[in-house]
Amino acid sequence: MDLLKDLHQRGLVNQITDEEGLEKHLKENQVTLYCGFDPTADSLHIGHLLPILMLKRFQQAGHRPIALVGGGTGMIGDPSGRSSERQLNEASVVKEFSERIKDQLAKILNFEEGENAAVARNNHEWLSQMTIIDFLRDTGKHFGVNYMLAKDSVESRIEQGISFTEFSYMILQSLDFQKLYEKENCTLQIGGSDQWGNITAGLELLRRTAAGEQEVKAYGMTMPLITKADGTKFGKTAGGAVWLDPEKTSPYEFYQFWINADDRDVIRFLKYFTFLSMEEIAELEKEVENQPEKRVAQRRLAEEMTKLVHDEEALNQAERITEALFSGDIKALSGKEIEQGFKDVPAFASEVKDPQLLDLLVEAGISSSKRQAREDIGNGAIYINGDRNKDLKHTINENDRIEDRFTIIRRGKKKYFLIRYK
Repeated sequence: MDLLKDLHQRGLVNQITDEEGLEKHLKENQVTLYCGFDPTADSLHIGHLLPILMLKRFQQAGHRPIALVGGGTGMIGDPSGRSSERQLNEASVVKEFSERIKDQLAKILNFEEGENAAVARNNHEWLSQMTIIDFLRDTGKHFGVNYMLAKDSVESRIEQGISFTEFSYMILQSLDFQKLYEKENCTLQIGGSDQWGNITAGLELLRRTAAGEQEVKAYGMTMPLITKADGTKFGKTAGGAVWLDPEKTSPYEFYQFWINADDRDVIRFLKYFTFLSMEEIAELEKEVENQPEKRVAQRRLAEEMTKLVHDEEALNQAERITEALFSGDIKALSGKEIEQGFKDVPAFASEVKDPQLLDLLVEAGISSSKRQAREDIGNGAIYINGDRNKDLKHTINENDRIEDRFTIIRRGKKKYFLIRYK
C-alpha cells in the first residue's frame, strides 16, 4: 500500500507542509528523514514510541531514517508543550542520557543492514562547534522576532515567561534540519503535533540559506497528540511514566499497561503502534464489539508491543507472570519473575530463614495482631505461594521459599505480600 495512504488510514497524519509534493517525492526517491529525541531523562518512554515507529514505517517502505539524539538541544530545553522552564542538566549527564537513548533506538530501528539502514546522529557534533558570533550572524539573522513570537511553542509561554535560552530553541532545531539537509540529503522532518512550529521554522531556514538552488524540496510532517478516552494522559500510570528501559518499567509492567487499554482506545492504539494490517485490525475491532470481555484485541496489542520494545523472551515472561497471578500458581514463577510481578506489593525482609507463620504474619504487617493472625489462618484466608494454609503451627521451610529467596503470602483474595530472606 502507498505509505501516506496507510498513515492516513491509521490516523497517524496530523499536518503535512505540502502533501502532494511529499507524495510525489516519496514515490520518486529513497527519502532520508529525521526525528529528534532530546535526552531529558536516562530513558525514552512510550510517549516517544509514535515518532520512533513512524521512522520504522518509513524504513520498511524503503526510506532512510535518521534518529537525531539532541545532545546539544538537550542542554537548552524545548519549550513546546510546557508551561514552565525545564531544569537544565549538566553536560556529563546529557552525554550519558544520549548514549542510553541511542541504544534504545537501536532495538527498534535497523541500524545495521541494507542500503536504507538507519543512521544515528547527535546534534552536539555541530552545535558545540559554533561560536555565539557564528550563531547570531549565520543563523539568527534569518529569524524575525515577530515570526518567532507567533509560533505556538513561544506564544503559549509569553504570559508565564520564557527565557532567551528556551526562546532560542526553535533556531537550534532549525539549524539541525539545515545541517542534516546539507550533510545527509535529509528532506523530511517528522515530529509530534507540538513540533509543527519548529519544523516549519526549519523549512524556512532551508529556503533562506539555499543560495543558488532553484528550489528546496523539503517537507515537514507531524503526528497527532495521543489522548486516552478516559481523559488521562497517555503513557502515565499510577506509578508514573511507562519507560522503555526494562530496569525502570519491567516487561511485565509494560505488558500490563497495554493489556489494560480501554475498549474505546485499543483499536486506535493497534493502528498507531503495531504493524498489523488494517484487515487484521478490523477483525480485532469486531472482537471488541462482540466479545469485549475476552479482551482479544488488548492481548494482541500487549503481545505486539512487548515483543517489539523488548523481545520474545520478555513477552513469554510477562505472559507467565500474568497467568500465574490469574490462576494463583505462584510456584510456577522464577525468582526474576517474582521480582517483576510483585514489584509494587508490600515487602518484608525476614531476619529468620524459617519463621513461624503466625509470627511472620504479625511482623510483616499482614495481620494486625496474633489474635487476628490466628483468625486469618483458621478461616483459610492465608495462602503461601498460592496454596491455602490453615496450620496454626506451620513453619516456613525450604518448600515455601522460591529459589530460597522469596515467599508470596496472600491474605484474602487480593492482598499480596512479598517476603524476602536475607
